[in-house]
Amino acid sequence: MGKDKGVKHVVKVQPSIGRVSLDKERVEALKGVVGGKMLARMKKESVECPVTLNVKPFVECFLCPNFIRRIKGEVHCLGLNLTRQ
Repeated sequence: MGKDKGVKHVVKVQPSIGRVSLDKERVEALKGVVGGKMLARMKKESVECPVTLNVKPFVECFLCPNFIRRIKGEVHCLGLNLTRQ
């Protein structure tokens, strides 16, 4: 199979270490997109972001414009710079 040309990074999803606090706005944005059980599981996971070079909750990764897809415990990322507006 051919390699996807848009994917710059493939990052492993890992269980969160400790409790993760999330903005209520972000959680509310996901309620219409994913189910309750899936959201609960996503809150307990984290990824090491290749763009910001730190560990982030998976919910933040899922909402990032660089997020492409998640397959078998791995996240495919565009890896583009994020600029604050």
